[in-house]
Amino acid sequence: MTTTNDLRIGVIGLGLRRSIATAAHRPGRGSVVTAVADSDAAVRDTVPGLFEGAAAHRDHRGLLADDAVDAVLVATPDDTHETVACDALKAGKAVFVEKPLGISVEQCDAILRTAYETGTRLYVGHNMRHMGVVRLMRDLIARGDIGEPKTVWVRHFVSYGGDYYFKDWHADRRRTTGLLLQKGAHDLDVVHWLVDGYTTRVNAFGELMLHGDLPRREPDTPRPEGWLREFEWPPSERKNLHHIVDVEDVSMMNMRLDNGVLAAYQQCHFSPDYFRSYTVIGTQGRLENFGDSPGAEVRVWNTGPSGYRADADATYRVPEATGSHGGADGRIIDEFCRFARDGGATDTSPVAARMSVAAGYMATQSLRNGGAPYDVPPLDPELTAYFDGGQR
Repeated sequence: MTTTNDLRIGVIGLGLRRSIATAAHRPGRGSVVTAVADSDAAVRDTVPGLFEGAAAHRDHRGLLADDAVDAVLVATPDDTHETVACDALKAGKAVFVEKPLGISVEQCDAILRTAYETGTRLYVGHNMRHMGVVRLMRDLIARGDIGEPKTVWVRHFVSYGGDYYFKDWHADRRRTTGLLLQKGAHDLDVVHWLVDGYTTRVNAFGELMLHGDLPRREPDTPRPEGWLREFEWPPSERKNLHHIVDVEDVSMMNMRLDNGVLAAYQQCHFSPDYFRSYTVIGTQGRLENFGDSPGAEVRVWNTGPSGYRADADATYRVPEATGSHGGADGRIIDEFCRFARDGGATDTSPVAARMSVAAGYMATQSLRNGGAPYDVPPLDPELTAYFDGGQR
């Protein structure tokens, strides 16, 4: 049952990231979904069964005019984030934008500028900062277990990539820029957070190696029945792809951060298994994660030199948790609701969200221009100071 203490949340876009809206609907326990906007009539028909009493709107502007909404979750397709988020900020609603913040540096900067000029609270949904494995790695690094971090290597094997990202709008670079930005924004943000720095220079290579020649659907035809429930194997047998496929399914980038750390990120969308691997090497050791779900391990080697030792010098287990994304969705909603009500510092950061997009965006320009190095445009110092100061 809703109480007067619940933050009343409007959800704009109820598609693939529905889990974040579900996590926000906790009547009587701090937050409740009171309105949903989605252009798909079939999605709107599901609203009464998901969120009792919630209004269903065709357009986000109708939701923003609803007096029964205090704050909004923006989970629309990536290329609409700028328009929807800026409209919500101008309407005076506290705004949660699903990652990525935008699909270009300019879009991100426009959202930050609007939040600054309106004084409306802006929050970005980089939920990996609330995943147990990431927080464990950050704590071990901050404690000094590997000394001063000097380099980070990230490998991301996306076994379901062909199904999740090549059968809908994600495959169209006009909607995403590319998967190095869209899918990689999480990992780039984690790299920045783990070693406390932002990327200033990148170069990258990437190709559409497998999905470019697979069968596609005609324009304006629905996704296949069983989409995201039935998966084809081997990847070369995939069919019914989006009618536009022009994003890379393999990409790799190198980064130089403002604190001197060197980092590398690799992403493949036709691996047999799904796995995300972080390696951080410092002046006194190395850590690496083995899995990223609750119960997975982070191992630390900080004696040597020696041959490879699988048992490491210390092993730490990722804490158990319940809920989507290893409990991260619930924790990020907790933080957003507290921030929307009271303001103050948060573990997520609009500046960091912008910097992860900027790194991925410039890396995408690099891989499409022969791997040439690109500098990441700095953020206006006025905006940096405002958001680092807690949006006051």
